[in-house]
Amino acid sequence: MPELFVTNFNRNFTGVSATAANVLRQQAGQHDLRLIGQPLPQCPAPISMAEARRLTRRKPDAHPFAIWHVRRNTEMRAALWSRDVLRLPLRIVFTSAAQRRHSALPRWLISRMDAVVATTEEAAAFVPHVRAVVPHGVDTDSFTPAENRSSAWEALGFGGSIGIASIGRIRPEKGTDLFVEAMLRLLPQLPGARALVLGRAAREHQGFLKGLQDRIKAAGLADRILFPGEIPAADLPRLMRALSLVVQLPRYEGYGMVPLEGMASAVPFIGAETGYYRAFSAQGTTGHVVPLGAADEAAEAALALLSDPDRHQTMCQKARQVAVESFSATREADGIEAVYQELWSRG
Repeated sequence: MPELFVTNFNRNFTGVSATAANVLRQQAGQHDLRLIGQPLPQCPAPISMAEARRLTRRKPDAHPFAIWHVRRNTEMRAALWSRDVLRLPLRIVFTSAAQRRHSALPRWLISRMDAVVATTEEAAAFVPHVRAVVPHGVDTDSFTPAENRSSAWEALGFGGSIGIASIGRIRPEKGTDLFVEAMLRLLPQLPGARALVLGRAAREHQGFLKGLQDRIKAAGLADRILFPGEIPAADLPRLMRALSLVVQLPRYEGYGMVPLEGMASAVPFIGAETGYYRAFSAQGTTGHVVPLGAADEAAEAALALLSDPDRHQTMCQKARQVAVESFSATREADGIEAVYQELWSRG
């Protein structure tokens, strides 16, 4: 019988989905496991909740119970119902990345978990039952450097000679407007650069998107600040390795995987003072962190880096090294595995 169940209830491929997929691909070789809910790239085909509950009725051969690993409120609720109402032999592990106090319902749900894995020390301060602090990791086998960055960028067909991107939902919290403001300052000084806003705007943010596009058009940069939409997860590594710089300026971020995906692809970043960006930057050797809302400082930092080919190349190499040595999905899976083994050993 399966010993590990991983939930993914969100149809959209989010940052949470990416981190779950990264770890799941590592765990697939270690455990008899099942994915519940929605598919994840390069992961086993998912099963339904009904099938997961049927498979959990019996204890796994090698352990006293199965483990369900959850990452969202809806997933916690489903697991709690299975454990406490249906009385299935399982324990629940929750990964928490939020670096702020949860609202009442999530706090109650988290209090019912058997173990919590926090992604940072800051996140650990807001939740109970923390068994380990394990930073999210990036799949360094999927996100890899380009053999020739210029050729890789040219193949994408966006024009220009270098690419800069911000990746995520188009909305104020993600700082899309700050990225656009930074690019309006930067691009006139870098004639060969193209900026990509990769993501989609929900219905309630269509006006926000139109305002950004109108501002770009008024500045005469509509052919250089582009909105290609949401990139399928399977296509993201190919795009990421072609970039010269990632710029993420959210007003809040619980953790933030995009800089790591860039780093694994040998792409440095400019990031706001939120999430885990400061740790990713390795004291400024892989990226540069600016204050919240500081679009002008982000533009200045990007110009300084992209105008200095030797410094840029050094940071590219260091970014890949730090991603592999300190923030790989393998390291994350190992840290989570220790939590599983502790639960199983305690019975």
